[in-house]
Amino acid sequence: MPEGHILHRLARLHQRRFGGAPVAVSSPQGRFEAGAAAIDGRVLTGAEAWGKHLFHHYAGGPIVRVHLGIYGHFTEFHLSDGGIPDPVGQVRMRMIGVDYGTDLRGPAACEVVDEAFAADVIARLGPDPLRGDADPALAFKRIGKSRRTIGALLMDQSVLAGVGNVYRSEVLFRHRIDPFRPGTAIGEAEFNAVWTDLVALMKVGLRRGNIVVVRPEDDHGAPAYAPGKPRTYVYRRAGDPCRLCGNTVRTAELEARNVFWCPSCQS
Repeated sequence: MPEGHILHRLARLHQRRFGGAPVAVSSPQGRFEAGAAAIDGRVLTGAEAWGKHLFHHYAGGPIVRVHLGIYGHFTEFHLSDGGIPDPVGQVRMRMIGVDYGTDLRGPAACEVVDEAFAADVIARLGPDPLRGDADPALAFKRIGKSRRTIGALLMDQSVLAGVGNVYRSEVLFRHRIDPFRPGTAIGEAEFNAVWTDLVALMKVGLRRGNIVVVRPEDDHGAPAYAPGKPRTYVYRRAGDPCRLCGNTVRTAELEARNVFWCPSCQS
């Protein structure tokens, strides 16, 4: 599932390419046909991300909420490259602007909502490290009162919005925190250091489009867990030696998601 920096990159891209002008919206697949008809031809006034939710705001009030889920993705195309291409595959939503177009396939959610609905979605989210208006104290308040593991809490979108499995596993390693430690055992200074690191790491991801979590001094040539994937300390490296201590990286299921950690560095 895409992590939060991907949604923020999409919001910036769509604002730059489609914002301030009428957008032709359709649903070649048909599953978003009524929603597309409600916004077709309207001006896209803004695009923004909250955690893993993307919101397109249109003139007159309608808002399109997109949650990519596991399989959702946008494919961009330039209209100068031979005009408007025929849809390929199950295109839930197609947007055509002045110079660019984009196709959305496979999202968990793509729906037209109003301001009240969008506000309710946002109210249920924890602070987003990539938003300037985020208040990390709200996240620590929830974490400090919970007996759930910190590994689970970091993935709970009502606690922190936008953090996914890669950032979860990696930031806990970087701060030598056992993912199975309860939230009540996380100190405020410790959490603030994790939050500051998440902000910095996710800003790099936003800027570069790639997750970068391994410090240069710790990168001793061990390959990424798969071609084209980020180099990580522990994520998807179960059974491999830890980049720092050489002990075997472990994995286990934690609230239906696999978490990765080094039992020596994070004891």
